[in-house]
Amino acid sequence: LEKKSFKSSSRPTAASSLLLSTFSVPSRCGSRPMSASRLNAVLAAVLPQLASAQTGAAADVGTPWRARVVYVVDGDSVWVRSQDGDARVRLRMDGIDAPEICQRFGPEARQALRALALHQSVRVTVRAYDGYGRAIASVVRLRDGVDVAARMVADGWARTDGFHGRRGRYDSDEAQARHAVRGVFAEPDAEPPAA
Repeated sequence: LEKKSFKSSSRPTAASSLLLSTFSVPSRCGSRPMSASRLNAVLAAVLPQLASAQTGAAADVGTPWRARVVYVVDGDSVWVRSQDGDARVRLRMDGIDAPEICQRFGPEARQALRALALHQSVRVTVRAYDGYGRAIASVVRLRDGVDVAARMVADGWARTDGFHGRRGRYDSDEAQARHAVRGVFAEPDAEPPAA
């Protein structure tokens, strides 16, 4: 496939004009119409991923691989580039849920994840893919073996992600963060991440 450069602009492209006239975009922070610049940015991010998927760049479930974190989306999602430099993959951290950017502590959670992982070499193990095509993965920093998701919970910037009343993987880390009143737990009635 030929590599193309995609730029975000405030002017809609022909494809985005059609989409803009048809859709509003649901988000975890409510449904709202998407701006032309946001839609172009989304298309710029998604189209290369679709091209990569066509060449088999999707990571195998359960097989660890090395990558470098190239972008932090929010407190529980990152973009990584594989060690060989060929594939960029969006990952959602397995086992945690952080506030959305539009929520209280969302920007702080993203900054905490940036400090932990941005530009770091990591070992990625994809556990599954969600309904949006994102890889749900564990991410371990190679230089010191830190489980990035566990650290986000221990530092109070994310909650463990339990399921149907079961305790989450990082339940004891969250209990310690709550007891120490760290991060999102600094406010007793802190809003949980959007569902």
